Amino acid sequence: MIVPLWMSHAVRGTATATSSLPIWMAFQETNMCRCGVSMPSCVSSKLANGQPRGNNNWALQSSFQQFSTKSQASTSSSIGSAGESPLLRNSTLDVENKATGVELAMSRNGLDPTVNRFHAPIVNHEHYSFSDWPPNHTFPMDKFERLAHALQTTCKATHPHASPLPRPLVRSEKDFFRPLDMSDVPWAWFAEPTGPIEVDFLTRFLQGDLTETERRYIGFREQTSRPELIRRTVLEVAGTVLAAQLAYKYGIASNVAGGTHHAHRTMGAGYTILNDLAITANFLTDETLNGGSVRGVQKVLVIDCDVHQGDGTAKFGDLGNGRLSTLSIHCASNYPRLKAHSTYDIGLRDGCTDDVYMESLKTNVNKALDEVKPDFVLYDAGVDVYTNDKLGRLNVSEKGIHLRDRWVLETCVSKGIPVAAVVGGGYDKDVDALARRHAIVHEECAYVWRKHNMWKRV
Repeated sequence: MIVPLWMSHAVRGTATATSSLPIWMAFQETNMCRCGVSMPSCVSSKLANGQPRGNNNWALQSSFQQFSTKSQASTSSSIGSAGESPLLRNSTLDVENKATGVELAMSRNGLDPTVNRFHAPIVNHEHYSFSDWPPNHTFPMDKFERLAHALQTTCKATHPHASPLPRPLVRSEKDFFRPLDMSDVPWAWFAEPTGPIEVDFLTRFLQGDLTETERRYIGFREQTSRPELIRRTVLEVAGTVLAAQLAYKYGIASNVAGGTHHAHRTMGAGYTILNDLAITANFLTDETLNGGSVRGVQKVLVIDCDVHQGDGTAKFGDLGNGRLSTLSIHCASNYPRLKAHSTYDIGLRDGCTDDVYMESLKTNVNKALDEVKPDFVLYDAGVDVYTNDKLGRLNVSEKGIHLRDRWVLETCVSKGIPVAAVVGGGYDKDVDALARRHAIVHEECAYVWRKHNMWKRV
């Protein structure tokens, strides 16, 4: 039997039991919520009505229903024995992708890339979005669900002015690769010392126990403790990890979410809580952590084209030994007011147009690629550069976004550098129009996939 990734360290005796546990159990010390209700019942109730209950210390998600004091005790006693831990139930890290021979961190396989001649691998989870989100909130929580829908419906026949495609990019929900469910996501990906996130902050977030100041800085305020938000935050990271694994094998892949670039080691900010880019870069460059599913990646370059500086990613530094480099091309006057120091920072003036944007992008990305010589690129394709974006300040057209995404993806693939794309930021009262804008990066991944016959590369 193949040992799941979250158990592999403990089996080899190279990590503590805590770092080997799935994320939802690693910090657990009791089965009672502070609201006085048994924890499985409390969490089930919270997810059922979509609202926090009591003090919400155990604001997690429905996979907790299987948890009990007994199972926790048996886990502690059997964590070092492969195949015996009750936490192995529903684990999918031991499912080998037969086409590639690589273990992928997924809960469902997507359309086999070796026979898919229309689009690159795309990762999606139905819980990236959830219902009962405040309708007037600046952050459009339903955009991920609408993006997945747009990918399955948008074509020349349905949107003649928005798409040249003869058919929708994705034919079925089952064609998406689905990341791990929260119950199977490894704690070790996230938490120090194996991951890049401070244990105290991570634990308090997962317990729904951040301070009012921390929640306000994130921007979600009282919503931050909702079980659905906690779940989708973890799933979003898992999705970027899976997209990176797929890109490593096939050359290019994308996630329907991701790009949480304001979050850093000890806190979240700007509608982001856990930095998927830093966590994924750390995963890619640690062969022990990734279980050998990715080999030979020593340097990752983040190319961040969101309109806001990727200050959180920059604050992770190089992850030690030059493993991470960051390039941020952003509106100089926009959030955050106090900028961090990326490896490469390109601050653009308000009102920057397509031509100026592309000239600056090409010059600086080519420089970064030549100097860093990355083994892997993570691409944040934020569409808040769009001229009418609520939080943008630049004057880039949708055609300009197409040109930008195609050039970045084509440049990486032509140089033999695997690239995984995430959607980044975008803000518009018309969320369907925003979703179609976010679809651009997936369409351009598909263009590059077809142009280079990338399904033949395995």
